Amino acid sequence: MISNTLGIGIQGIQDGLQGMDNAARKIARGGVDGPQGSATGAGDLIEPIIDLKLYQRSVEASAQIVKTADETLGTLLDIQA
Repeated sequence: MISNTLGIGIQGIQDGLQGMDNAARKIARGGVDGPQGSATGAGDLIEPIIDLKLYQRSVEASAQIVKTADETLGTLLDIQA
């Protein structure tokens, strides 16, 4: 059960980091999208900035899951010792 929880937490971190990378790339393009590189405007940056923050929170929550599972495993090992 704990290894499953660790796996879920690690997968959440990986997914969040990938989402952050995608959002950061959109921000770095600075609102320039499309094959001709046409400017799309600053308003189009709002969504990737919000996505970046949401993915950051997702990574933080997943890291907390991993931390809690690690602490639980440590406690169980201490009890067995």
